[in-house]
Amino acid sequence: MQSAVVERAQHGDTEAFEVLAREAGGRLVAVAFRILRDVPAAEDAVQQTLVTAWRELPGLRDPDRFEAWLYRILVRACAAEARRVRRWQATIRDVAPDASADSTAYGRVADRDELERGFRRLTPDQRAVIVLRYWGDLPQEEIAETLEIPLGTVKSRLHHATAALRSALEADARPALIEERLA
Repeated sequence: MQSAVVERAQHGDTEAFEVLAREAGGRLVAVAFRILRDVPAAEDAVQQTLVTAWRELPGLRDPDRFEAWLYRILVRACAAEARRVRRWQATIRDVAPDASADSTAYGRVADRDELERGFRRLTPDQRAVIVLRYWGDLPQEEIAETLEIPLGTVKSRLHHATAALRSALEADARPALIEERLA
C-alpha cells in the first residue's frame, strides 16, 4: 500500500507526498526531538527532511525502503541542525506542584532530569543510534542500513554512548554522595 503511494509521489503527485508526510510527521518529530533535545530545532530538522525528501524522492530506488530512507535523511538533518546550534540551551518548564503527588513522582522527575542532562552530553551520532535502537526498537542491522554505516560502527556507537551516559550519570551523582557523607 505505502509503496504505491511512494511511487505516485516519485512521479510528482503532491497529494501522495502529503499523505506520506502526514503519516511520518509525528514519528519524525519524535525522533528528531530525541536526538536534538530541542523542539524548535527538531521541527527545523523535520522541515528540512521533508524538503530534501521531496527533491530526492525520484531517485529512491526501492519504494519499500521509504521509511528507512526518510530516517537517514532525518538523522543527517539533525546532525546539520546540531552543528548549526552548537550550544546547549536550557529548556525551563514550569511544573505546577500536584497536591496529590507522592515522593515517587518527584523521584521520577529527578530521574528524567538526570537522564536528560546525561543525554545532552552525547554527540548527535550517539543520540541517533540510541534513539533508533531503544526508542525506535530497530535491530542493529537495520540501524546500520538506515544510517548507511557499518554494523561495527553501530555497535561501537551504542557501546560508547551507553558508557558516556553511564559516566555522566555517575558524575552527576558524586556531589550528592559527598553531601550525604558530610551530613
